[in-house]
Amino acid sequence: MTYIDTARKKKNGKVYERHLLRRAYREGGKIMRETVANISSCTLGEIAAIKLALRYKHDLSALCSIKDTVSLGLGKSVGAVYVLYQMAKRLGIEAALGGTNEGKLALWQVISRAINKSSRLGAVRLAGEHACSEILGLSGFNEDNLYKNLDWLNDHQSIIEKRLFKNRNSHSETQLFLYDVTSSYLEGDKNELSDWGYNRDKKHGKKQIVIGLMCDADGIPVSVEVFPGNTGDLSTLSSQIQKLSERFGCSKVTMVGDRGMIKSTQIEAIKEAGFHYITAISKPEIEGLVKRGVIQLDLFDDKLVEVEEQGVRYVLRRNPVRAAELADNRLDKRSSIERLIEQKNEYLAEHTGASVEIALRDVNAKIKKLLVSKWLKVFSKDRELFIEIDNETLVHESRYDGCYVLKTDLSREKASKELIHDRYKDLAQVEQAFRTMKTAHLEVRPVHLRLAERTRAHVFVVMLAYMLTLELKKCWQDLNVTVEEGIANLTRVCGTEILLDGVFCCQKIPEPTGLVKELFDSANVIIPEVLPKMNAKVTTKKRLQKSRLNH
Repeated sequence: MTYIDTARKKKNGKVYERHLLRRAYREGGKIMRETVANISSCTLGEIAAIKLALRYKHDLSALCSIKDTVSLGLGKSVGAVYVLYQMAKRLGIEAALGGTNEGKLALWQVISRAINKSSRLGAVRLAGEHACSEILGLSGFNEDNLYKNLDWLNDHQSIIEKRLFKNRNSHSETQLFLYDVTSSYLEGDKNELSDWGYNRDKKHGKKQIVIGLMCDADGIPVSVEVFPGNTGDLSTLSSQIQKLSERFGCSKVTMVGDRGMIKSTQIEAIKEAGFHYITAISKPEIEGLVKRGVIQLDLFDDKLVEVEEQGVRYVLRRNPVRAAELADNRLDKRSSIERLIEQKNEYLAEHTGASVEIALRDVNAKIKKLLVSKWLKVFSKDRELFIEIDNETLVHESRYDGCYVLKTDLSREKASKELIHDRYKDLAQVEQAFRTMKTAHLEVRPVHLRLAERTRAHVFVVMLAYMLTLELKKCWQDLNVTVEEGIANLTRVCGTEILLDGVFCCQKIPEPTGLVKELFDSANVIIPEVLPKMNAKVTTKKRLQKSRLNH
């Protein structure tokens, strides 16, 4: 008798299967067995076919009526996980995380964040709907395993970032890095990193964390760091310089940061490391250069102009679009105050007992709020309010409209003024990363964590997920679809479970069509025909509240 002998072995949290084609026969009254072939390399579909052929070898015509033996069932979602997994392999994220069970758990956290911005509990529930175990080779896990995995990620973040950096920058000597910070407010107050600070989200009364993101010249994240909420922007740069010098081993570096990031102290630290910088200067600093005669106002034009002083180069430009925006903004503010004065005058005329002083107070409060008190005043005469414009001050205030100055210590031989200007504009890529990570597709909030180490690992997961979505954005740029919409379409690709005598055998993947096929083709991903059987048990320890079950 010929049959298939299957055995399973669990080692280091991973289940291994081997399949042998064997023959049993009698010899001298004893049952003997011999291995005909090791078919472990065959797909599960092929093994299932061999089993069927062996079962009906005496009557192959019976294969035409095996509907009672083979049954079909709805399988898990396959498309999104598989494409994101291929992106992770392509970018070196899978290799950087490693092939251990912790590395695979971390990869699932990254992929689940890209699919549905899941929390740890949500990632476990998502794993019940998506073929993460079959594709990533994961054993069973629950939310506790993912929380512990955040500890592992925090401990290994520097190693992972170094591997990713080496994978992308192994042949480059001169490197440019873009750096910026943002804040993210927290709903609770128990997070170890939460504190009061300058809240960019305009969420008053909420503590926050500060996030620093460093990208390469292409806008690809290199490193992310989370600071306490009361950390000033300037104090975050020193650790980035140290990373580039020690962790990544860079020697020829140009740091690009905005006017609030690189000041005199930071410039000295950059020079001490042997690096260069590109930044912008503030309006008071521009006025200082004008007073000292280093630059003149008539140099500002829509074309780039360069001035050098003691080895420091200043690149000047007036943006006519921005100048027009500021002029329109002032006009809008003036119109708003004029409308308020008109309302107050109507009220004072209709109510003879109304106080002119109160009306003046309300208008002055709005003038102060709109920051126009230098050139706009209000006064009263015979119970009527009038607006007064100081045109000389207004001209003085608007003389720098649209003007900006970039500052660098790069020589003309290393970078032209046009290159310096373009590299500074590349900071917009970091701002785009923050928008995606904070409020768009990936949403770092809400942070359901208290420990500082896990908060840092959570943000690191979001950064890695952003790398995946950025790669997909490039792949799908010619398709009329956003990354979020594309991933949602891929989740519709579900496998079909094939059961032999009621026992799950494998998962057959249907051929994609329409937009889904375009998504696969544009990403240069070929989906497999079948997925193997996995006995991984993925379940949550926490049950849904009754209030949620009723909805």
